[in-house]
Amino acid sequence: MKIVIQRVSTASVAINGDIHSGIQRGLLILVGVGHEDTHEDAEYLAAKAANMRIFDDENGVMNRSVIDVGGEILAVSQFTLMASTKKGNRPSYIHAAGHDLAVPMYDLFCELLEKHTGKPTQKGVFGADMKVSLLNDGPVTIVIDSKNRE
Repeated sequence: MKIVIQRVSTASVAINGDIHSGIQRGLLILVGVGHEDTHEDAEYLAAKAANMRIFDDENGVMNRSVIDVGGEILAVSQFTLMASTKKGNRPSYIHAAGHDLAVPMYDLFCELLEKHTGKPTQKGVFGADMKVSLLNDGPVTIVIDSKNRE
C-alpha cells in the first residue's frame, strides 16, 4: 500500500462537475492499494498519516500533526500509485489490487484514519473519474510505502 500525503490549505474532489467532498486546512491523501496489502498495511499507514508532524508549531517548526492542529483529511483512491515503470514508457498496473480487494482496503484505511483522528475522513469515489483540486501548503508532500518502511 502506498500513500502520498500533501499538506493543504484546501482540497476538493469533483465528479461530473459537482463538488463531491472537500476540506480546508489538513491533509489530502492519495491511496494506492496493491494485491498483497493487508489490514496491517492499512493500520501502519493510517497511524503514520494521522501522527505525521508536518504542521508548524508556534516557532514555525514542523512539529504538529493533523490531530494537533484540528485539521481535516480528504482521502482519494488512486491505483496509479501502484504503477510499475521498469520497462518502456507505458506504466503497468499489474501490482494494483483489483476492485474486490482495493475497495475494502481503501474503506478500511479511511475508517482507521477516523479512529486515529476522532474526526470524519472525507472521501472520493472509488473508480470514478475525479477532478482533484488542492492548494498545497509549503509545499509539503510525503510518500510512504507500507512495504518499504524507511
